[in-house]
Amino acid sequence: MARERTLVRRRAGVLAAATAALALAGTAPASAGPAAPGDPARGAEAAGASQPAGASQAAETSQPADASEPAGLSALAAGTPRGHDVSSHQRGVDWAAAAAKGATFVYVKATESTTYRNPYFSGQYSGARKAGLLHGAYHFALPDRSSGARQAAYFVRHGGGWRADGWTLPPALDIEYNPYSARHKCYGLGKARMVRWIRSFSDEVRRQTGRRPVIYTTTQWWKLCTGNSRAFSSSNPLWIARHGTSRPGTLPGGWRYWTFWQYATKGRLPGDQNLFNGPLSRLRILARGR
Repeated sequence: MARERTLVRRRAGVLAAATAALALAGTAPASAGPAAPGDPARGAEAAGASQPAGASQAAETSQPADASEPAGLSALAAGTPRGHDVSSHQRGVDWAAAAAKGATFVYVKATESTTYRNPYFSGQYSGARKAGLLHGAYHFALPDRSSGARQAAYFVRHGGGWRADGWTLPPALDIEYNPYSARHKCYGLGKARMVRWIRSFSDEVRRQTGRRPVIYTTTQWWKLCTGNSRAFSSSNPLWIARHGTSRPGTLPGGWRYWTFWQYATKGRLPGDQNLFNGPLSRLRILARGR
């Protein structure tokens, strides 16, 4: 998701339980089963990196360059809201065309660390809304640069807010492999410190917006860098990234189901390709916050 700087991002029960979790995750369990201070396309734009540092090690998120839709995906996606996420790499987006191709929602990269703002954010964000898409903003985390609370405050100040207007999706935190150091995949933080960093970010976003952020990550990274922490599964919706497959696979951290799934880095829509786990009515409930 934050591969603006990297070009390709690595850059998601019972009725009563599902209803209780609705405001949290915006959906019920699927029946079958998100750079240094520049703009990393999911996180390495400014630095001029050509590919995310962890791309070679994350088989779960690898995908043939010419593949746009994994075999078998169409059955799962039937009747499911399709969406995408964009960053400065996409610059000017033809939003009317995206809507005509089936886009119902989009996440737009707003910030990274506390030193980068997507220069196209305003036009992309407002353009999506004018075209009738539900829209949300995401932040690319660099936990080695500053505290979670500080990055959350910067994010909210520069586009990461939320309004109960029925069109604004919860803010999102993109946390994944360090695109600036293959050696420090977890940004030099131990598992406990990483969990505290994410909690600090989540708490500050909640304090300022009233919503817990959606967490974008991969199962592999979450296990490696948080010890597969279950601290967020009951409070934060999951946006899972897994490319080139017809299912999102095993979920991390105690999450029972995904809310968004990023299944490809290219396809019919500009930027990365995503699905929402539920009907459009539930997506609108997620946007409304109830």
